[in-house]
Amino acid sequence: MRNQPQKKQHHHGNLREALITAGVGLLNEGGLSALTLRKCAARAGVSHAAPAYHFKGLNGLLTAIAARGYQALAETMIEEREAAATDPHACLVAICNGYLRFAQENEALFDLMFSAKELCYDDPELQRESALARQVLHEGCAPFKHGSAGNEGTEIMIWALVHGFAGILRKRRVRPDHHPANNIRFEDILPHLECV
Repeated sequence: MRNQPQKKQHHHGNLREALITAGVGLLNEGGLSALTLRKCAARAGVSHAAPAYHFKGLNGLLTAIAARGYQALAETMIEEREAAATDPHACLVAICNGYLRFAQENEALFDLMFSAKELCYDDPELQRESALARQVLHEGCAPFKHGSAGNEGTEIMIWALVHGFAGILRKRRVRPDHHPANNIRFEDILPHLECV
């Protein structure tokens, strides 16, 4: 009996991770318009058909990249929090500064995470990673007295404030000498919150 020819095995290692990493690189270099499945495959060193084994089209890859972004956002906020003083106000400021640092260091990824219509918002990985990132902010807001909307209201207020401030800081590069936010730190605009 003759041996059947065996299928050629792919020896790339973790192809899914390689494609996500390639996508993040393309996104950082040229924004969303620079990111295609074909370019990701080429950068990862695989055939242009390879991404189909792991992602349902470009939207699936973008969703996986956004999930990776939320993971990195959570890690950055935690890193800042762990380097801060232990009192609740300092921890919250540190979390927010982590958010701002991530937004400034990952502009295109940040835009993809919060602005892209192409994402599959029902994707379990995206939901899990975004929830974990939000949990960091939730924990930072928990020690304070809350208004009638409770902890969620405080979270939304702080999130809106830090997200808006991130946008302002990014825009100031246009005319930094005339921008009102030049010498303002996040802690300067954080509303006074009393601990429970």
